[in-house]
Order: sequence, then structure tokens, then C-alpha cells
Amino acid sequence: MPTTSLQQHLREAGYDLIDGPIRNHKPLQLWMKEGFNQPELYYADILHAFSSSKKLSITKDPGLDIKDTDKNEYAFQIGITMVQEWMQSIGMPPIDFSGAISGGKKVTISYRKAITELVPIGDLTDFLSDADFLHPNPVLLRNANRNNLLVITGVVTAEQLVADMETDSKINSKIINGLKKSANNKIEFSSTKNNTLRMVAGTGRFPVAVKANRIDFDKGRFNGLQLVTDGRDLF
Repeated sequence: MPTTSLQQHLREAGYDLIDGPIRNHKPLQLWMKEGFNQPELYYADILHAFSSSKKLSITKDPGLDIKDTDKNEYAFQIGITMVQEWMQSIGMPPIDFSGAISGGKKVTISYRKAITELVPIGDLTDFLSDADFLHPNPVLLRNANRNNLLVITGVVTAEQLVADMETDSKINSKIINGLKKSANNKIEFSSTKNNTLRMVAGTGRFPVAVKANRIDFDKGRFNGLQLVTDGRDLF
């Protein structure tokens, strides 16, 4: 995946774009990452696994502001593939673009009405330093001591994805109307230039990027947090 303005902007703040088919990421979820396996949701909330006298809060991330002018640019077929996978991941109707556009030069993707929420690392460190399991749990202890636990500390969500597809041919009303019909009029299509098709889609707020930290335990004692989403694309 090419490193471009949106992706670099996210990585500099410790976030990675979500590539996978799952988009249910929320702050304070616990995920499990074993070896080379993909991370899997383990606990829907850290409070389902740990108790602590320290309080946790979710706030807006002051260091990350995503605008629709922050974009990623892709080669044409790669970009079309990414748009289709994104649509599948949020349960939108599949669109066969090949029937309307056979080829092109590039696809540019951006997001509208993005919000970034995070858990302050200092608060999370205080919470875990004082934490105990809710009840005896040998499986949780084993995963903690093996540093398999990831905690979601930040999530970027948006309301719409915008994809500009620069094609080899002219975009006319017939093409636009055909795509709208195939999407049951749930997706907006328009032409920004003679050969550029714009798609605007969204079904409520959806996760775009995630920040996660590995929880480091040493023989049952909390030993710190390590950022794992500054370019490793785990999610």
C-alpha cells in the first residue's frame, strides 16, 4: 500500500488504516494477537476483564484532525479493489464497476465528517497499574503474561467515504444512472470531470483507522504499554 498524505498523517499520530473485513473497533476493546495470527476481538471492553479504582475516559484526540482534503492515491485497479472491500466490510451492496468503466489511471480515497476518539495513555497506565482481574482467569493470565493482549486506545470514525476514479473514458449520465440503480440508489455517483467518476457512500458512522497498544505483563504484574499501530497494519 503506498504511503500518501492521509496514511502518513495517521501514522505520525500512531494510527493505522483498517484494511480487514471487520470494522467494529471501539476504544477500550481488548484484542488478542498470537504469533502471526490476525488480531481477534477478545473482550468488548477492558472493564469486562479488569477492575481498578482508577477511572477511564474517552476524549477527542487533540493531535489528529482528519479532513476530506487528506487523501490516499492508488493505482486504478488497486483503488477499485479497496473501494469494493470497504463496501463489503460495512455491509453495503457490492458494485461491479467493470461493467461501467473498463480501466483508468488512479483512484483517490478520502473521508468526510471524521472524528477521532482516544483513551489518554496516562489514565490507562494508572488503571492497569492498579488493576486486578474481575475473577480468577487462568486463560486471561496466560495471554497477559505472553503479551498477547492489545487494547484499542484510539479510533477514527467517519460518516462517508469519497472515491474519485479517474477513468480512460468519458463519464456520462447513462453510466452514472446505471451505477445508482445497481446500488439501489443507496450510493451517490456523479462526474467531477469528463473522465472522473465520484462515489460518495456511507451507512452511519464507521471505523477508518485504529490506534492500539500491547499490554506488557511480567509474571502477573503490569509492566507497561507499547504502541503497535504506527505502520505495522495489524488491523
